[in-house]
Amino acid sequence: MYHKKPIGYLQGGCVFLLLMSSLAFATVKTQSINVKHATQIALEKNPNLAQIHARYQALKEVPSQVSSLPDPMVSIGSINFPTDTFNRAQEAMTNIQVGFTQDFPYPGKLDLRGEIAEFEATASMYNVEEARLLLADNTTRTWWKLYYLDRALETIDTNQALLRQFTQIAEEKYTTGKGLQQDVLLAQLELSKLTDQEIQVIGLRKNQNIILNLLMGRDPSQNITLGTKKHKKLSSKMTERKLYALAEEYRPILKREETRLLASGSRLALAEKEFYPDFKVSLSYGDRTGYNPNSFNDPRSDLLSLRVGIKVPLYYKTKQSKAVQQRFIEQQGSSFALENEKLRVMSEISKYYTDYKQTTRQLQLYETGILPQARLTVQSMRTGYQVSKVDFLNLVRSQVTLFNYELLYWKVYTESMQALSGMQAKVGKVKIYE
Repeated sequence: MYHKKPIGYLQGGCVFLLLMSSLAFATVKTQSINVKHATQIALEKNPNLAQIHARYQALKEVPSQVSSLPDPMVSIGSINFPTDTFNRAQEAMTNIQVGFTQDFPYPGKLDLRGEIAEFEATASMYNVEEARLLLADNTTRTWWKLYYLDRALETIDTNQALLRQFTQIAEEKYTTGKGLQQDVLLAQLELSKLTDQEIQVIGLRKNQNIILNLLMGRDPSQNITLGTKKHKKLSSKMTERKLYALAEEYRPILKREETRLLASGSRLALAEKEFYPDFKVSLSYGDRTGYNPNSFNDPRSDLLSLRVGIKVPLYYKTKQSKAVQQRFIEQQGSSFALENEKLRVMSEISKYYTDYKQTTRQLQLYETGILPQARLTVQSMRTGYQVSKVDFLNLVRSQVTLFNYELLYWKVYTESMQALSGMQAKVGKVKIYE
C-alpha cells in the first residue's frame, strides 16, 4: 500500500521484510494510549527522570568513601648521605629509609561523615520519588487536555452538521418564499465561525500532542490517539484533614525535608567533633651499611622510627566555634524549610480539593439541568422555525448556546480529573480515589 511501482522485481525475502516493517510501523502509529499507559511510558522513558535517578545512584556510592580512613602515604628516601663521597658506609647515620604515614580522624568523625552521606543519598531517593509523582501528574493532566480537545473537535463536528441542516432548511424556505436570505447568510457565518474554532483547536491539540510525547520520551511528531478513559472519583472517606495526614506520611518531598533535617543534625555533631584533635602516625625503616667503630665483625643495625602527630585546634574561636554556630543556624533553617513545605503541601491539597468539589457540583448541574434544558430548547426552536413560529436568529442562538455549554461541560469534566490527579500527586503514592 506504500508503493506506486510494482514490487515483483524485488526478492521474496526483501518483500516480506518490507511488508512486515510497514505493518509494524502502521501498528505503532495507530496504537491508542490511555492515561494509565501514557503514565507508564513516561515513568519508563522520560530522560529527565532518568537523570535524577542516575544522580541518586551516584550518591549511593558516597557513604563508604567518606567513612573510610584517608589513603595512607608510602615514602622512600635517603638520609644523611655524605656529599664528599656519597658512600653509604662512611657515616653511621646514613641510611635508605622507607616510610608509612596514616592519618586517623578523631573517633566518631568518620561515622558522622558516612551518616551525612547516607542522609544525602536518602534525600536524593525521595527526590526521585517526588519527580515520579510530578511526572505522572503532568502526564495525566496533559492526557486530559488532549481528551478535552478531542471532545471539543467532536462537539464542533456535531454542531457543524446541525448548522448545515439549519442552512439547508433556511435555503429551502428561502427558495419557496417563506424564508429570508439573511437566514441563509447567518447560518453560513456561524459555520465559518465553527471552522475557525476547529482550526484553533487542531493547533492546540498538536501542541499538547508534542508535550505528551516529550513527557513520554518519544518523537514529538508522533501522533497520539487516545484510548479509553476510566472515570475516577475521590473516595468518600477523603476529607481535607485526612489528605493532610496522608501527605505527611507518604509525600516524598516532606520525607526529603525530614531527611535533610536529620543530616543537618549530623553536620552539627560533626562540627562539635572538630574541637577534638586528629592524629597522624608515621612509621619508617632505615637500612644502613658498614660496621660499628673499631669492629669489622659488628655490622651497623638498621633503624626503626615511630612518630605520632596531633592536630591542635589552636584557633578554635575563629574556626571551630564559628563552624558550630553555622551548622546550628543551618539546622534551624532545615526545620523551617520542613514546616514551610508542610504548609505549601497542605495549601496545594486544599486548592485541588476545592477545585474538585466545585467541578463535581458543576458536572452534576450540567448533566441534570443545563444540557438537557439546552437540548430541549434547540429541539423546540427547530420545530417552531419549521412552522414559521420562531425566527432563524433565535434558533441559531439556541444552538450556539448549546454548543458553548457542551464545550464547558467537557472543560469542567477534564478539570475535575486534573484536580483529582493533582491531589494524588500532592498526597503521595497512597490511593485516594475509588
